[in-house]
Amino acid sequence: MYAFTFDRPASLADATKAAAAGGTKVLAGGQTLLASMKLRLANPEKLVDLGGIAELSGIRRDGNAIVIGAMTRHADVATNADVKAAIPALADLAGNIGDRQVRAMGTIGGSLANNDPAACYPAGALALNATIITTQRKISADDFFTGMFATALNDGELITAVSFPLAKRAAYIKFKQPASRFALVGVCVAQTDSGVRVAVTGGGNGVFRHTGLEQALAKNFTPQAAAAVKIDAGNLSGDLHASAAYRANLVSVLTQRAVAKALG
Repeated sequence: MYAFTFDRPASLADATKAAAAGGTKVLAGGQTLLASMKLRLANPEKLVDLGGIAELSGIRRDGNAIVIGAMTRHADVATNADVKAAIPALADLAGNIGDRQVRAMGTIGGSLANNDPAACYPAGALALNATIITTQRKISADDFFTGMFATALNDGELITAVSFPLAKRAAYIKFKQPASRFALVGVCVAQTDSGVRVAVTGGGNGVFRHTGLEQALAKNFTPQAAAAVKIDAGNLSGDLHASAAYRANLVSVLTQRAVAKALG
């Protein structure tokens, strides 16, 4: 590590003001940022810790949606009764992020703002058509994720909550990279009143929707319909963990399993 200043504001207004300063990074759980600092991949002059702002944590039912505060820990999402009853796929997703220590410290807002290309929450937010609520506006998930580690957030703009509309059926399944427990590929499938949404993480430079699978499943929400869709490996990434062709096969297989799980 190296020298930096540390600020733990008690209000959202103070946090927003502090986050707008140059050379500042926001600490929302630290599961990525602190590791990056140790490796000298990030060297902020100042850390602004959001952990002291009570209004950023908590889960509530709001009509036909579940609203989760940005600083809510993965473990709390996984065990919350409202989430398990209304969107069990989201509770299941949160309960399989990383290991117990990561789930105890990591937050939904931190995960979405970081937008790791193999993270689980971006797939859940995109498939479930979530709305990301910030200190400046409301952003649909379709507009929020813009590329590898990139989002639509402006400098100094903070996520305050995420609203997930209820789905008819949904499921998330990932094939874990054994060392990191990130998704080598993860697929979230959601059947809603407006159609089917399929989001893939771990397959490329960022989370994305697969329109071919969505169209097939909108006509026939079965594993067989998903199996009939050809997955183009040319749009996927390959690395030392898996080739693009292997990831393409995983997208197909995991989608079939997710649909079966949603139906079951």
